[in-house]
Formats: sequence, C-alpha cells, structure tokens
Amino acid sequence: MKEPALPGTSLQRACRLLVAFCALHLSATLLYYLAGSSLTPPRSPEPPPRRPPPANLSLPPSEQLRPVSAQPRTRPDSAQPGLCPDPSPLLVGPLRVEFSQPVNLEEVANTNPDVREGGRFAPKDCKALQKVAIIIPFRNREEHLKYWLYYMHPILQRQQLDYGVYVINQDGDEEFNRAKLLNIGFVEALKEYEYDCFVFSDVDLIPMDDRNTYKCYSQPRHLSVSMDKFGFRLPYNQYFGGVSALSKEQFTKINGFPNNYWGWGGEDDDIYNRLVFKGMGISRPDAIIGKCRMIRHSRDRKNEPNPERFDRIAHTRETMSSDGLNSLSYKVLRTDRFPLYTRITVAIGSPGS
Repeated sequence: MKEPALPGTSLQRACRLLVAFCALHLSATLLYYLAGSSLTPPRSPEPPPRRPPPANLSLPPSEQLRPVSAQPRTRPDSAQPGLCPDPSPLLVGPLRVEFSQPVNLEEVANTNPDVREGGRFAPKDCKALQKVAIIIPFRNREEHLKYWLYYMHPILQRQQLDYGVYVINQDGDEEFNRAKLLNIGFVEALKEYEYDCFVFSDVDLIPMDDRNTYKCYSQPRHLSVSMDKFGFRLPYNQYFGGVSALSKEQFTKINGFPNNYWGWGGEDDDIYNRLVFKGMGISRPDAIIGKCRMIRHSRDRKNEPNPERFDRIAHTRETMSSDGLNSLSYKVLRTDRFPLYTRITVAIGSPGS
C-alpha cells in the first residue's frame, strides 16, 4: 500500500524546506547577537596600575627615604680580620744597633704614627696572637729609654703584637728594687687591659734580630740569651736576667717576683728557682736570633750589689709562697701617658719597711 503523497510538486516541497532552514538559521543568529558577551568565556580583570606604598609616617624623613640596600648591615664574619700569621711576614732578621747618635723622641713619635698615646699598638690588618705588656723597671735612665723606644717600637710593630709599654719609675733615693717594680708593672698593666703575656725588660737591652719575638710560649721564655756584654754567650745555664717573658698564668703560678731584693743582683736567680720549684722549664731562642746589645754605662748610685742576695737565693723555696704578688705593697704617685709609653711613678718603701 503506498504512502499518501505530500501536497504539491517536488519543486515546491524543496522550496518549503529551504525557507524553513533559512528561518531556523536566522533565529539562531539573532539569539547569538542578543546574548552578546554572555556567550564569550570570562576574562580576568586587568590589574590596577601600581602605586608606591605610602611612607611610614612613624619614621623620621631620613629613614623613610632610605632605600633597603642602604640600610646598615653587620659585616659578615668572613670580612673580619683573621689572626696574624706566625711568624710575622714583616720581619727582616738581623739588625744594626748602635748608640752613637742622639735620639729625639718627637721624631720617633712622628715615624711611628700608628703607636697610640701611652705606647699602645695593635695591628690593623690582622688580629694579634697575643696581648703583650712590656714592663721596664726604671730610675734616672732617660737617655737609655730614648734608645729603647727608638729601636723597639718598629721591631714590636713588625712582630704584629697587640702591645703596650709601661715604664715603672721608682720614686725617691732608696736602694733600687728591680723585681718589685716588675711586680707593680704586672698589676698596673692589668688594670688597663686584658694582657695575657708580660715581657720584663731592662731599659738598656736591645735585640739585634727582630725574629726574637717578644711574646710568651708554653714555657717561660728567656729572650736576652746572647748579650754582647758576655761575648754573646750565656754567663751560666741558670741565667734568667735581662729580658724575659711569662704568661699571666706562669707569673701568677710562681707568685710573681720577690719583693725583698734591694740593690743589684740575686732576683733573677730567685725567679729561676721559683720556676723550677713549680715544675716549669726555660725556653730560649738560639744564640744567633737571641743576640742583643747593651748600652754601656757605669753602675747606678743606690744600686750597689746586694750583700744578702746569696742567702736569699738559698731560701727561695721557703719564701716564694709568702713573698711576691700576695705581699706586694706600693703607692702610685703619678701616671703619665706619653706618645710612646706610659710612665707610672711609684713609692715602694725601703729595705726595712
């Protein structure tokens, strides 16, 4: 059975289909334009233009305007000066030491501009391995002191030490007491700075080689081992006079030096005995590096040989625990800080006091 035919011809039917398709396309296009941007994917809004943050009005204007990179910063540890090398690269070795030309201390100060008032110096480019107080027992030796300052400041600076020079001047005209003045220098220097090494030096001795470093060692150090006075030899093996170096611990262990040696001689041997009795030995540079020159002079008035020295040396073991730092008495009369050294004038009593 045949399906009923649609009304009209085939051409008519095709025209009706075309009209229906166009109407449908027109409706879809109209709906698209009516919808507009609602049919497009959403876009992120554009950020607003950047503006500088408002100044912190709680800070002063100078701080508000300072860039971050200009803020003060702590220098990193890597930029801190390191320890000075040992031995110092500034040393030159053997030196020519003469005492024929007069010394002007003003000129010496001008040629040592890095030495601060009171005779203080520390290296700028590295950290010194030791803090050294140099103690000089003194009375009426002005010309000798000039030579000592002239030669020693350049040497000590080349040795890259953090050092200070203390001249302990005995007031009055009583018998000279070298060892007691050295004890006083130890005590007074520690009031000014945390020294860990002490070099005790006669004012008339100058090293002839700057490799003979004025510092402390694991054992007490005898520095003036080869003096021209003794033909550049030790006068005897137990000799500990002239220039010596002891650490703070070594010096306190022996109770310092004896206070009861008035006049010349004996105290060096007493000190040697104290070191031995406390189980310490003596270290020395070799005879070449340890060379030194003495300024020739006549014996000082009120520094005649001590007639009691041999008896006192024989009793060091019995007296060392009660005669020394723990029995030291004196009075500081005046402290003067000159460009190249500190002079401490003291009253130390008399032999019978």
